[in-house]
Amino acid sequence: MPRELLPDGPPRAVAVILGSAFSNGGLPGIALEPVAIETRLGAVTLHRAALGDGVRPAYVLFRHGLPHATLPHRIPYRAHALALREAGVGALLVTSSVGVLDPAVPLNTPLLVSDLLMPDNRLPDGSACTVFDGHEPGEGHLVLDEGLFSVELGRQLRRIGEAEGIAIAEPGVVFAYVGGPRTKTRAENAFWRAAGAHVNSMTVGPEVVLASELGIPCAALVVGHKHSSPDAPQPADAASVAASLDASRAATARLVAAFLRNGAPVPFRNHLFRFDA
Repeated sequence: MPRELLPDGPPRAVAVILGSAFSNGGLPGIALEPVAIETRLGAVTLHRAALGDGVRPAYVLFRHGLPHATLPHRIPYRAHALALREAGVGALLVTSSVGVLDPAVPLNTPLLVSDLLMPDNRLPDGSACTVFDGHEPGEGHLVLDEGLFSVELGRQLRRIGEAEGIAIAEPGVVFAYVGGPRTKTRAENAFWRAAGAHVNSMTVGPEVVLASELGIPCAALVVGHKHSSPDAPQPADAASVAASLDASRAATARLVAAFLRNGAPVPFRNHLFRFDA
């Protein structure tokens, strides 16, 4: 596997994180080449999109590996975030197949996340969800002036969707991060719904928090592949799960590919507060 030659200067790449719906890879019209990015927490495999000469770099990160091998509680979230920073990413699109808590939210339709519920701010191993472990230069408090989800990047995605003839549902949704690897109980789904969440899943939350600490603007595009309201049936057989993930992939693949081709870095609108500044 080749080692990626890391860029100098300001961030100019874009990247997408793909989940279980893309466990076998594949984006329409885009060839992907695996490249290794070295971080202080080990090497991470990104996939560089072959977009032609002169096009700014674009990367895909398969959060569960390719093929799917890593359960949500074993994802090396910190190393992934560091690799995206090292690759010069200035706009990150995080995707996920989610459970829908609000019956008004449609299934199999792209949804932009507007806010996050993650009250514990912890990674699956129980540690704080932060890259600031005493080894990261310029550590500080992430201050959410704009919020975890870039308004400008969200607008960019809607424009790209319109150009592709893909509707992104309005309005945005509130996402609840609930760590895996098990699914939620009926009481837990009722709790998150009462707390104001429209959808939930086992990823996304750590990724946007860690990337934001490193100054990477984020957007999240999710697709509801099942109802998770307390009174909804929960199909768990393999065929039902596979069919729902196939529908989720179909709803987002073309939009993700278009973002890799046409997306662009945006300014980071939050800031880090450092006591020694």
